[in-house]
Amino acid sequence: MGDNTIDLDSLTDILKRAGTEKVMPSFRNLGDDNIREKTSAIDLVTDADEAAKDFIRKEIEAFSSSALFVGEESVAKDKSVLDKIGDAEFAVIVDPIDGTANFAAGLPLFSIMAAVSVKGEVVCSAIHNPVSGDTIRAEKGAGASWLLASGEVRRAKVAWPVALEETIGIISATYFEPKARTRLYNRLNEVKVVTNFRNAGHEYQMLATGGCHFNLYSKIMPWDHAPGTLIVTEAGGHVAFSDGEPYNPARRDGILVSACSEQTFRSVNSKLLGAERVPA
Repeated sequence: MGDNTIDLDSLTDILKRAGTEKVMPSFRNLGDDNIREKTSAIDLVTDADEAAKDFIRKEIEAFSSSALFVGEESVAKDKSVLDKIGDAEFAVIVDPIDGTANFAAGLPLFSIMAAVSVKGEVVCSAIHNPVSGDTIRAEKGAGASWLLASGEVRRAKVAWPVALEETIGIISATYFEPKARTRLYNRLNEVKVVTNFRNAGHEYQMLATGGCHFNLYSKIMPWDHAPGTLIVTEAGGHVAFSDGEPYNPARRDGILVSACSEQTFRSVNSKLLGAERVPA
């Protein structure tokens, strides 16, 4: 990466410090006045989200004042930011607390995530778990690594593919159209286990380290998926929209499927979504 961007080690360090300094001191210490609804009772923001966002943004700007900073809270104030991702020379896509509803409820299932994109292509990303202290991360073309809090570094690798009826899948269908969601639910007997943790960071880490076989999402925002999709791909997985188009952080529509293999992707697409014609 060039001088006008940020390296993966520095990005990882920023996320870790955000967790230690801004997020964990508030975990299970939030009062009612520290939590606010955005669009619904399950779409929340906390003072810790804001503090972590401001911390990460300031640290990123120390590397480049011209970086496009893309985060859920900042986009809420200026939606035009989303339209700039594809052309930005250097963008940092951030979710300061992914799984805010879990965080606000005192559940230890939340992550701090960030991805760096250049001209709409994600080149590196990291997902940090501030509870365990683990970080999973990747750089395009260099594989994915799982950094344990103990200091041990493991190669991140997806699970071996199995028949669809033996798979463990993570499905977030809240934002499907009602009829499409009903069709999907009626087909869930095609898989062994279906679950959801309300935390995309944890779910992508599970897929990238062999804990499940596929993830399926219908809400497509860059801060939810730009970090994890690169990590899964570099861990040996296959990521694409149900229409066969590869993931890119500028796209915000469609159904996104991440899987441990291309064959698993195709099975999920055809048997759960009914998308029979996926480009080869």
